[in-house]
Parts: sequence; C-alpha cells; structure tokens
Amino acid sequence: MSSARRHLPSVVSFFCVLIASVAPGPVWAVNFQPVSPDELKMTSEPKAPGAPAIILFREVDRDDRGHTAHEDVYFRIKILTEEGRKYGNIEIPFFRQEGSVINIHARTIEPDGSIINFGGKAFDKSIVKARGVKYMAKTFTLPNVQVGSILEYYYTTDLSENFIFDSHWILSDELFTKNAKFSLKPYVSDYRPISVRWTWNHLPPGTAQPAQAPDHVIHLDANDIPAFQTEDYMPPENEMKSRVDFIYSDDFIETEPDKYWKKVGKKRNEQLESFIGKRKAMDQAVAEIVAPGDSQEVKLQKIYARVQQIRNTSYEVRKSEQEQKRDKEKPADNVEAIWKDQYGNGQQLTWLFLALARSAGFEASGMWLADRSHYFFVPQTMDGQRLDANVVVVKLNGKDVFFDPGAAFTPFGMLPWVETGVKGLKLDKDGGTWLQTTLPSSKESTVLRKAELKLDETGELEGKLTVTYTGLEATRRRVEERLADETERKKFLEDEVREAIPIACDVELTNQPEWKRSSPALVAEYTLKVTGWVSGAGRRALLPVGLFAAPEKHLFDHAFRVHPIYFAFPFQRVDDVSIDMPLGWQIATVPKAQNLDAKAITYVLEATNDKGTLHLNRSLNVDVMLLPAENYVTLRKIFQIVRSGDEEQVILQPGGSTASN
Repeated sequence: MSSARRHLPSVVSFFCVLIASVAPGPVWAVNFQPVSPDELKMTSEPKAPGAPAIILFREVDRDDRGHTAHEDVYFRIKILTEEGRKYGNIEIPFFRQEGSVINIHARTIEPDGSIINFGGKAFDKSIVKARGVKYMAKTFTLPNVQVGSILEYYYTTDLSENFIFDSHWILSDELFTKNAKFSLKPYVSDYRPISVRWTWNHLPPGTAQPAQAPDHVIHLDANDIPAFQTEDYMPPENEMKSRVDFIYSDDFIETEPDKYWKKVGKKRNEQLESFIGKRKAMDQAVAEIVAPGDSQEVKLQKIYARVQQIRNTSYEVRKSEQEQKRDKEKPADNVEAIWKDQYGNGQQLTWLFLALARSAGFEASGMWLADRSHYFFVPQTMDGQRLDANVVVVKLNGKDVFFDPGAAFTPFGMLPWVETGVKGLKLDKDGGTWLQTTLPSSKESTVLRKAELKLDETGELEGKLTVTYTGLEATRRRVEERLADETERKKFLEDEVREAIPIACDVELTNQPEWKRSSPALVAEYTLKVTGWVSGAGRRALLPVGLFAAPEKHLFDHAFRVHPIYFAFPFQRVDDVSIDMPLGWQIATVPKAQNLDAKAITYVLEATNDKGTLHLNRSLNVDVMLLPAENYVTLRKIFQIVRSGDEEQVILQPGGSTASN
C-alpha cells in the first residue's frame, strides 16, 4: 500500500514521547530586509533573460527542536515586466495533515521606495495541480504591484507532530533565484543518540555542499538558482528539483548501503512477523473463505476479494482523535484484531492478506518499496523512510506475483501504478533481498470507447456511447471519485467525454457504473450528440476521423524539452465508432489506413465502408514509462503522425444536396 499510509519507523514514535521536553513554541527568525537602491533600479537580470520577475533573496530557517518542528520562510521578489505583476497574488502551499501556516507579514515596495504594508486577510484555498495532486494554500494579494516593485513576505509553517523526519530544503522555485540561504537546527536528544545526515539532488553549479557549523546548525548558501520549469508528463517534481533531504536515525548508523539495508530489513521483518503471527486465528479465517476443492489461484482470488471487502480506513475522510475515541476505534496491533473488528488501514489489510495466504499454504513474503509518485528510489541514499509502501509477494505457479489488496479498487494480480516497476526489499530473517515489481502492459489498462451513431443531413452526430475502463484506468478513476456523490461522479464521467471530443457536444450518462469494487471493469453508458461534426465543401461533405482524439491533439506540441518524459503507466486507447449515413448519402472516399509501429508506441487507424455504414477503428498503445529528454524529438514526431492521422477526413457525397456548414 502506498504513501497515504506511510510507515513511521521507531524514531518517530520515540520523538512523540520525548519531544515535549524540548523548548516550546516557535521564535520567529525572519523579518523584512533593508531596501536596496540597486534592487529598486534593477530592470532585468542577465542570468534570467526575459524573466517576468525574479527572487532577489530567499531565506528558509528550519527548526526541528520544540514540541513541533517549524520553518520560517522569507521571500523578496522583483517585478520586471507587466506579466510579472501576477506574482503579487501570493499562494503559500500546505497540506492540512502536515501543519498550518501562521505569522504572515507582507508589503509592497514601490519603484520610488515607498512602502505599502499588507493589512488584509489570507484565505485558505484548495489547489489542484497536474495528475490530480491536491493541496491547500494560504492566498492573499499584495497592494499596488507595479513593474519595478519589490514584494516582500514572510511566514511560518508550524508542522504537525511526527514531521521531524520529513526535514528538507527545496531550492528550486518557479522563478530564478539570485540569492538564497538555508539553515536547519536538527533535533537532538538527551536520552539516546539521534543522528542526522543529509543527501542532495541537483545543487546549482558552484554551490558548496551543506555543512554543519560548530553550533550544530546546518547551513547552505546558493546563488543563481535556475527557474524550475514544469512540463506535462514529467517525473515527480521532487525528483527533478534542486533539494536537500535530511535523514534522522535513532538506533543504528551505517555508512555502507548493504549493511544499512540488512539492518533495516531485519528490523522490519521482526515487526511484520510479530504483527501477522496469529496462525490459529488465520487458519480459522481461511476455512471460512475457501473451499477444499478450490484450485490454488481460486483460493488466492477468494482471499484477495475477502480482504478488499473489509473496511479500509485509509480511503475514508480522516477522523480526528475525538471522533476515533467516540467511535471506540483504536489501532490494531495484530491481524487477529483486524479480522475480528473488520476494519484497518490499507497497510494492515495488505499484511492480513499475507497472513491468510500463508495459512492457505502459499509461499508468501512481505515487501517494502518506495512508491514512485514522489521519488525514484535509490538504495544508495540509505533512507528507510523512502520505503513507504507495502506489498505481498506470492509464489503462484512457480512465479513471483505481487499483491496489494490494501490499495482500494486495485484488481487481483495488479498493483496501484505507484508501486509498479519499482525496486523493493522482500523481507526475511536475514535482512531481505531486493526485487523489482512488474510493470503491466498497455493492454491491461485500457479506455475502450464504442460508439453507435447516426449522421443527419445537418452534419450532426447522435447516438449511444459506451466507455469501458479496465485495469489501472479503472482504478485511478475509482480512487479519485471514492468520496464523491452520484451527481459529482456523473459530472466527472461526462466531462471526460467532453474533453475527448474536439468540439462542443451534448453528453449524458444513462447508467450507474460500479464504483465500489475493484472489478468488474468500470463501464459508463451515454447518449451523445455532436453538432457540426461534418462540414460542407461544395458538393461534398467532410467528416474528420478523430472523434475522440482531443487528448492527443496538443500533446508534446513544444519544440524543446527540459525534463525526461514520464508516463504513470503503460496505457491503451481504443475507439470503435460506427456511423450510419443519412438516406441517399454515399461514402465517397476513406483515408488510407495508418499503421505506425514505433515499438514502445503503436498507432492504428482504419476507416471502412460497410454497406453505407462508416466504421472507424483507432488504437493508441503506449508501452513505456520513462524516456530521457534526448528522445523527445523522436517522441514528438510520433505524436505528430498520430495528430495527422486523426485529422484525416472521410469524403461523403450528400444525397442530392450540398451539406451545410
């Protein structure tokens, strides 16, 4: 199960007990800086030509001491162009479960040096970024922002308990940063040794490595940090940004990766075996689930389905401590308690599946891995926190098969996309071994659109559409909409169809798809009306073949690429469209069939005339996850061919009249 159920090692629980004894409450470490005449006169930055604005100075002071960690942040921004005035609209991102933003102060320094203090109120706003990432932001607008203005603001992020282990500095920003300073006051304990070490990623050229001063404060100064460019289909921002991550340890210090992971593996294996070590209760549970005559695969399918029926608290609205006490819910400390209470978080349900599989006679092991939605895991970093997702490895028909029933809506035999194609530590008493999870093929995660339509003499298409989502395509939608009501789900599915068709259309969902289970496929049925799909050209009418091709219409349009190309998972799009012609109309010419085979990416388009009915068959298969940026030119050419194919047109001969525009 993925990072929504982060594994917190013993260091965190130890902090929970001891940290209250350290200095209370934050002391603000940042304040406004003096106004510089040179910065007021600045009109451009040679190292960031054409930039609408730049960060003149940024300071981040992290303090992991105290009852909760906190971080003081200061920004000074120079507005260089009219476009740059938008940076007067400030957004300070945060996740509610991780802490809160307090002590906000801000001001505008006008080009003549006069100062206008911000006296308004900051509002909470929900932000949705690419790939459905959602977070909150404190938002406010600074007064009288002009070209030449300098904007200043500072604030404190007061982090929740247990977030000491999540210390990091993010150097990269949307804007070019001229100067930046970072510091960390690490957690220390008088009761037992706590060590901290740090790793870094993409430090700007010429930047000295972070160093610890005699007072134990860790510092980093950086200059000329390039603006971070966000692109579609790029790897996780954490992986691409310039950053420093801090790793705390409370029980062992190792400098060799092999020895480090052996110790991590042994410790986690001991914790796991203690959690699942209720064989008698599991034997009784298995007897209730499977029948003696079941085949091995059927047994495993039944166990998997039964575990997924148990209430999964990881996919519910998070309850407060008061609500948990009121409902008399307490964390289970073993699989027997989960089976008895019939609820648990996703991590616990996955371990329950492991215990049941073993009781059913399967050779099965627990495995920790790093989900790839935030980072690409490298064992050499020796950061056990990165192993934040758990799966079960079962020997089935002589092969290792991976399962995560604690990941809701994930079909039998599949993993959620964040756990596919990644390295994980398969646990055993000797410390474990590294194993790679499988990556599903494109045909296992399909969006199939089957349309049966009629064309009228005005160029309007009307009829029925059925969209079938399978594999990870179905899982993703079920997870995203799990807390939505029927009205919201209906709009969600209808909007997907509208976004797939290049022009305006009327679409209405007519069935009730199965949202609550991982199988069968997610099937949505619609009535569809597309006005003006056929256009007239003299005595002919032209019908474009790419009815559902809008998602690929502007894909990889840009001539240049900075980051690698990263698809969440291999996928397939299949369109099967039949269109009946109006009485008297003829299909004069169909475009030549397209068949592009670029190995990892294939595209097929075929238009046929079947006794006056037009059949359009289109498929796009993407069987790749990660491509280096140097392959972008080739990838772009492939999708240009796809767009060209989708823009082909069928020539129709209207019956005795000219088609209307």
